[in-house]
Amino acid sequence: MPDELMTRRTFLKKTAAAGMTAALATAPAWGTAAQNAGAGKKVLFVYGGWQGHDPGPCKDLFVPWLRQEGFDVTVSDSLDSYTDQNLMNAMDLIIQVWTMGDISGDQSKGLLAAVRNGAGLAGWHGGLGDSFRQNTEYQFMVGGQWVAHPGGIIDYEVNITDHQDPVTAGLSDFKMHSEQYYMHVDPNNKVLATTKYTGEHASWIDGSVMPVVWKKVYGKGRVFYSSLGHQVADFDVPEAFTITKRGILWASNSKYQQTENLVRPVYP
Repeated sequence: MPDELMTRRTFLKKTAAAGMTAALATAPAWGTAAQNAGAGKKVLFVYGGWQGHDPGPCKDLFVPWLRQEGFDVTVSDSLDSYTDQNLMNAMDLIIQVWTMGDISGDQSKGLLAAVRNGAGLAGWHGGLGDSFRQNTEYQFMVGGQWVAHPGGIIDYEVNITDHQDPVTAGLSDFKMHSEQYYMHVDPNNKVLATTKYTGEHASWIDGSVMPVVWKKVYGKGRVFYSSLGHQVADFDVPEAFTITKRGILWASNSKYQQTENLVRPVYP
């Protein structure tokens, strides 16, 4: 392919491949999407809401990978799935890609109860962090809520702040060309990666640091969130895709592994 015709997506894949191969070689087996990592586990993949965040294409990217790893995946384009108590009780993990919209009382009750009782929850960008804006208990569960993306689609850097956690082990700081999410966040999340604002698009936040990737628990359930993934093309950045897959695998073990105390208070 001539250099002048090389797309940004192809460039990212080619230039990152060598470094990512070495980094992933040092990561835990489950973190590198080991074969059959999901064997015997059930996942509910719920997608819909605002279409600008590519819920359908994200489904088409992640569901085949989940099945390849041995997960038994139920795909739903309706929040009514959350009201099916038998279904929710059977789930080991819930992945939600549903930006904005409204969730009914019964739907919310079913989702919150499943996670409190031990199901894992995983998601990214607005599909988990900008859903159901009027439901504060939902936001309490997720650990954050989107409020702005100054400048829209811009170039920015993601900084790995925890090099020991299996979700980010072996990874280095990396660049994104996407929305740099500014969020209201739980100060007790275990933060794994952050980003810094330049103030170019909002002068009053110059130099501020914002969490990008975090873990937490809600009741007995593990919760994983990443603000990366504005559109499915964001996952062409190898680090962004790797972090999301590792976070999903970590959350899927919610019912099977003891979760350590993940509280990391900013204000001790």
